[in-house]
Amino acid sequence: MSKVKEAVYCFKDEGFSCSQAIFSTYSSQFGFDRETSLKLSQPFGGGMAHMGEICGAVTGAFLLIGLKYGRTRAEDIQARERTYEHMHKFIQKFKAAHGSIQCKSLLGLDISTPQGLKQANEKNLFKTICPAFVQTAAEIIEEIL
Repeated sequence: MSKVKEAVYCFKDEGFSCSQAIFSTYSSQFGFDRETSLKLSQPFGGGMAHMGEICGAVTGAFLLIGLKYGRTRAEDIQARERTYEHMHKFIQKFKAAHGSIQCKSLLGLDISTPQGLKQANEKNLFKTICPAFVQTAAEIIEEIL
Protein backbone atom coordinates (compact mmCIF):
# COMPACT_ATOMS: atom_id res chain seq x y z
CA MET A 1 0.00 0.00 0.00
CA SER A 2 1.33 3.45 -0.88
CA LYS A 3 1.95 5.97 1.89
CA VAL A 4 -0.85 8.16 0.53
CA LYS A 5 -3.32 5.26 0.71
CA GLU A 6 -1.95 4.34 4.15
CA ALA A 7 -2.67 7.87 5.43
CA VAL A 8 -6.22 7.82 4.06
CA TYR A 9 -6.75 4.33 5.52
CA CYS A 10 -5.48 5.49 8.92
CA PHE A 11 -8.01 8.32 8.86
CA LYS A 12 -11.02 6.80 7.17
CA ASP A 13 -10.84 3.15 8.19
CA GLU A 14 -8.91 3.13 11.45
CA GLY A 15 -10.67 6.21 12.81
CA PHE A 16 -7.69 8.39 13.69
CA SER A 17 -7.79 12.15 13.20
CA CYS A 18 -6.51 13.87 10.07
CA SER A 19 -3.39 15.12 11.86
CA GLN A 20 -2.66 11.66 13.22
CA ALA A 21 -3.13 10.06 9.81
CA ILE A 22 -0.58 12.32 8.14
CA PHE A 23 1.99 12.48 10.92
CA SER A 24 1.96 8.80 11.90
CA THR A 25 2.22 7.65 8.29
CA TYR A 26 5.48 9.51 7.64
CA SER A 27 7.08 10.02 11.05
CA SER A 28 8.84 6.65 11.18
CA GLN A 29 11.41 7.99 8.73
CA PHE A 30 12.41 10.41 11.51
CA GLY A 31 12.68 7.71 14.16
CA PHE A 32 9.22 7.99 15.71
CA ASP A 33 7.24 4.89 16.61
CA ARG A 34 3.55 4.79 15.73
CA GLU A 35 2.26 5.13 19.29
CA THR A 36 4.34 8.24 19.97
CA SER A 37 3.34 9.69 16.61
CA LEU A 38 -0.34 9.17 17.27
CA LYS A 39 -0.11 10.72 20.73
CA LEU A 40 1.93 13.71 19.59
CA SER A 41 -0.30 14.59 16.65
CA GLN A 42 -3.71 13.87 18.19
CA PRO A 43 -4.40 17.37 19.61
CA PHE A 44 -4.29 18.94 16.13
CA GLY A 45 -7.28 17.08 14.69
CA GLY A 46 -10.39 19.01 13.73
CA GLY A 47 -8.47 22.22 13.23
CA MET A 48 -6.72 22.21 16.62
CA ALA A 49 -8.85 20.20 19.04
CA HIS A 50 -12.10 20.68 17.09
CA MET A 51 -11.65 24.46 17.07
CA GLY A 52 -12.04 24.58 13.29
CA GLU A 53 -8.77 26.43 12.77
CA ILE A 54 -5.95 25.06 10.57
CA CYS A 55 -6.89 21.65 9.14
CA GLY A 56 -5.27 18.80 11.06
CA ALA A 57 -3.94 17.24 7.87
CA VAL A 58 -2.07 20.49 7.30
CA THR A 59 -0.69 20.68 10.84
CA GLY A 60 0.39 17.05 10.63
CA ALA A 61 2.31 17.96 7.50
CA PHE A 62 3.80 21.02 9.20
CA LEU A 63 5.18 18.80 11.96
CA LEU A 64 6.82 16.61 9.34
CA ILE A 65 8.28 19.59 7.51
CA GLY A 66 9.72 20.79 10.81
CA LEU A 67 11.28 17.38 11.44
CA LYS A 68 12.86 17.34 7.99
CA TYR A 69 14.00 20.95 7.62
CA GLY A 70 13.61 22.68 11.00
CA ARG A 71 16.48 24.41 12.68
CA THR A 72 18.16 23.13 15.81
CA ARG A 73 20.38 26.15 16.41
CA ALA A 74 18.88 29.61 16.90
CA GLU A 75 21.46 31.17 14.61
CA ASP A 76 20.61 28.83 11.70
CA ILE A 77 18.48 31.35 9.83
CA GLN A 78 18.92 29.44 6.58
CA ALA A 79 17.23 26.35 8.02
CA ARG A 80 14.39 28.47 9.38
CA GLU A 81 13.84 30.09 6.00
CA ARG A 82 14.04 26.74 4.18
CA THR A 83 11.43 25.36 6.58
CA TYR A 84 9.09 28.31 5.98
CA GLU A 85 9.65 28.02 2.23
CA HIS A 86 8.50 24.40 2.28
CA MET A 87 5.53 25.27 4.49
CA HIS A 88 4.50 28.05 2.08
CA LYS A 89 4.83 25.62 -0.83
CA PHE A 90 2.62 23.15 1.02
CA ILE A 91 0.01 25.83 1.81
CA GLN A 92 -0.04 27.07 -1.78
CA LYS A 93 -0.62 23.58 -3.18
CA PHE A 94 -3.23 22.65 -0.58
CA LYS A 95 -5.12 25.92 -1.15
CA ALA A 96 -4.97 25.38 -4.91
CA ALA A 97 -6.67 22.02 -4.40
CA HIS A 98 -9.21 22.99 -1.74
CA GLY A 99 -9.40 26.78 -1.51
CA SER A 100 -8.35 27.06 2.13
CA ILE A 101 -6.32 25.48 4.92
CA GLN A 102 -8.87 26.45 7.57
CA CYS A 103 -11.06 23.60 8.80
CA LYS A 104 -14.16 25.81 9.16
CA SER A 105 -13.89 26.91 5.55
CA LEU A 106 -13.13 23.42 4.26
CA LEU A 107 -16.11 21.89 6.07
CA GLY A 108 -18.45 24.84 5.62
CA LEU A 109 -19.34 24.53 9.32
CA ASP A 110 -17.93 25.83 12.57
CA ILE A 111 -17.08 22.66 14.45
CA SER A 112 -15.90 24.68 17.44
CA THR A 113 -19.55 24.97 18.47
CA PRO A 114 -21.60 22.02 19.73
CA GLN A 115 -24.18 22.62 17.01
CA GLY A 116 -21.56 22.85 14.25
CA LEU A 117 -19.87 19.66 15.40
CA LYS A 118 -23.24 17.91 15.61
CA GLN A 119 -24.09 19.03 12.06
CA ALA A 120 -20.72 17.84 10.76
CA ASN A 121 -21.31 14.45 12.33
CA GLU A 122 -24.91 14.26 11.08
CA LYS A 123 -23.75 15.13 7.55
CA ASN A 124 -20.92 12.60 7.93
CA LEU A 125 -18.43 15.23 6.72
CA PHE A 126 -15.46 13.67 8.47
CA LYS A 127 -15.96 10.49 6.44
CA THR A 128 -17.13 12.00 3.16
CA ILE A 129 -15.04 15.11 2.49
CA CYS A 130 -12.13 14.98 4.93
CA PRO A 131 -10.44 11.95 3.34
CA ALA A 132 -9.72 14.17 0.31
CA PHE A 133 -7.88 16.62 2.57
CA VAL A 134 -5.81 13.81 4.04
CA GLN A 135 -5.04 12.50 0.57
CA THR A 136 -3.99 15.90 -0.73
CA ALA A 137 -1.81 16.56 2.32
CA ALA A 138 -0.13 13.17 1.87
CA GLU A 139 0.48 13.76 -1.84
CA ILE A 140 2.04 17.14 -1.16
CA ILE A 141 4.16 15.93 1.75
CA GLU A 142 5.50 13.15 -0.49
CA GLU A 143 6.88 15.85 -2.81
CA ILE A 144 8.35 17.91 0.00
CA LEU A 145 9.96 15.13 2.03
